Amino acid sequence: MIYLVLYLIVINVIAAIVCCFDKHRAITHGWRVSEKNLFLYCLLGGSLGMYVTMKIIRHKTQKEKFMVGIPVIMIVQILLLIIIIALTGLWR
Repeated sequence: MIYLVLYLIVINVIAAIVCCFDKHRAITHGWRVSEKNLFLYCLLGGSLGMYVTMKIIRHKTQKEKFMVGIPVIMIVQILLLIIIIALTGLWR
């Protein structure tokens, strides 16, 4: 369980950094992180970090696929986590 928590902390920090990097590159007209890769970080478990960072730095907040897609991914991940924890008996 501790490894899962550590993984989620690390992937969320990475997702937040990638989001900030993409925002910086958008401002400076540099090479951008593809939307596919931004969603990949979310799918790998960084959806909370990505979403919170997007809201704080106001990045991609006008794009409906991000403002709907990331919360949907987050909800599915939370439900899967609850199911896995319940099935493995990690609640105890």
